[in-house]
Amino acid sequence: MLYLKKEDYEKILAHCKEGLPNEACGLIGGTIEGDKRSIQKVYLLTNIDQSNEHFSMDPKEQLAAVKDMRANGLKLLGNFHSHPESPSRPSEEDKRLAYDSKVNYLILSLMDLENPVFNAFRIDEEKNVTKEELVIE
Repeated sequence: MLYLKKEDYEKILAHCKEGLPNEACGLIGGTIEGDKRSIQKVYLLTNIDQSNEHFSMDPKEQLAAVKDMRANGLKLLGNFHSHPESPSRPSEEDKRLAYDSKVNYLILSLMDLENPVFNAFRIDEEKNVTKEELVIE
């Protein structure tokens, strides 16, 4: 189960809306206790592809985020990105690019701006997708 603070969800939502019409992206860092994964910090990164169909994180920003996590005793829990025009589920490209079966992949659909949909997933080595419970508190 993945826990996200309401204010961090609002931060992700604002970042993704600001990125429109393109996908927006970022990393999440936090703690793991048993099967409870708590997001402690959200890193808003630049989509250097500037595309509404895919994203690439700015490598310098990515490295700075990982260094910050290490300095603060946090683990990389995964990443998030938006789908401006499609549902909140991994696309074939998302599955292909999923490099770590131990992290979460969060997708925020902005198809309906009034009703954004945010889901968390795990993607295993065979590219099977499992939806993970995401608790926003």
